[in-house]
Amino acid sequence: MGEQVQGEDISSKPIPLLTPYKMGKFQLSHRMVLAPLTRQRSWNNVPQPHAILYYSQRATKGGLLITEATGVSDTAQGYSDTPGIWTKEQVEAWKPIVDAVHAKGGIFFCQTWHVGRVSNEEFQPNGEAPISSTDKKLKPEVLTSGVDEAHFSTPRRLRTDEIPQIVNDFRLAARNAMEAGFDGVEIHGAHGYLLDQFLKDEANDRTDKYGGSLENRCRFPLEVVEAVVNEIGADKVGMRISPFSDYLEAGDSNSRALGLYMAESLNKFKLLYCHMIEPRMKTLAEKTECPESLEPMRKAFGGTFIVAGGYGREDGNKAMAENHADMVAFGRLFLANPDLPKRFELNAPLNKYIRELFYAPEPVLGYTDYPFLVDSS
Repeated sequence: MGEQVQGEDISSKPIPLLTPYKMGKFQLSHRMVLAPLTRQRSWNNVPQPHAILYYSQRATKGGLLITEATGVSDTAQGYSDTPGIWTKEQVEAWKPIVDAVHAKGGIFFCQTWHVGRVSNEEFQPNGEAPISSTDKKLKPEVLTSGVDEAHFSTPRRLRTDEIPQIVNDFRLAARNAMEAGFDGVEIHGAHGYLLDQFLKDEANDRTDKYGGSLENRCRFPLEVVEAVVNEIGADKVGMRISPFSDYLEAGDSNSRALGLYMAESLNKFKLLYCHMIEPRMKTLAEKTECPESLEPMRKAFGGTFIVAGGYGREDGNKAMAENHADMVAFGRLFLANPDLPKRFELNAPLNKYIRELFYAPEPVLGYTDYPFLVDSS
């Protein structure tokens, strides 16, 4: 990672990742996106002042940032201290964070999220069962520490007549994001959470109009898209999907057909962007060799196409140079290198990320204390 592309002269022209791009009405100065990254530092689901520094450190003039996954309701939570955007207190708490990013000229989108069955009764109002497409319980998941296990409660299958309420929760969250000052929202439809539990045939065993056929499985996620678009405008809405991933027991028997159908459907809504996880990321952390490609989805979707999944400087530049995507989202590298675009520009060495501090309840450690180039020279 970080080798010079053969024959490239830094002084004569910018690397492909650092070329300007117009995403709808947003004039971006480069194509490097801060990926949504859960950090679990929002005490009692309220964003904290330390997030002001964290996000503004990673903001650049004309750079796109996406927040960590942000719950749409009190049933949406499945991890401790993740932020929400369903109460007035949460909206007010987001405002100074958004202002700090805007003060640096950044574009800031809020990722709206419902975990579905990736939860347990402790996180649910009145100790109720988590809700899902299914009543199939998840197996325990080993956490980042490698020692602790997350245990999930048996979910309750949503009744057909309850689904409009969840759609409405996403709509209100989008309205609240606008109130907080965000430039737009990204609907989280990836990685085995609620919308993905409906999309994927491994997790969706329903027999109503929200299960069975591909169209039926996509119905609820697309109803969410429609409601959010009607609330705030398609020019402010993106969606993240991971058709090829099988994270949290949400795989699909025909991932390519699912990805293509979703890309074509999002196109009909004239969505601002589609943010897709590379097929090589079958699980959340490991890259694998994979014959599949996002090319058909890239061709089918007319808006901005953002890719994510283990990218570095070299393959990120290659993806831009070969028109594989319009932008690349960087997660762990951006987490550990607040000035990642500058480091890529100079082909400078990168800080190593500290995995055991990704989700630690630390307001500084492993959060805002990663050094900038000027600090480490």
